[in-house]
Amino acid sequence: MVTVFDVEPGRLIEAASEELKKVKEIKPPEWAPFVKTGSHNERVPEDPEWWYMRAASIMRKVYISPVGVDRLRTVYGGRKNKGYKPEKRRNASGNIIRKCIQQLETAGFVQKVPKGRGITPKGQKFLDNLAYKTQKAK
Repeated sequence: MVTVFDVEPGRLIEAASEELKKVKEIKPPEWAPFVKTGSHNERVPEDPEWWYMRAASIMRKVYISPVGVDRLRTVYGGRKNKGYKPEKRRNASGNIIRKCIQQLETAGFVQKVPKGRGITPKGQKFLDNLAYKTQKAK
């Protein structure tokens, strides 16, 4: 059986984002086109469908191991260019990650566990089926 671990992450996330567009519970908020994904970025994302990519990526991270919002902020963060000063590391926006996780919970893909959020059997089946399709399309 093919799982998330057997497929290239980029291809799986792209396929999952396309499938998440069909789920009615997952939709970007009205403010999504105007916000940066963190203080380390200079501009808003160029891809208008970035919300689905972020939700798919978060879903994959939660599948790999239970994780909380704070750890995900660290994962999606980056270096802040401070001009002539040395660059420093900044975390990503917690609100975006929190809203994605809440939408994934509403859809039934993610649930609360003692160490943050974990994948549900429905979410595991969703990602494993996509992993099988992506592996087959190779």
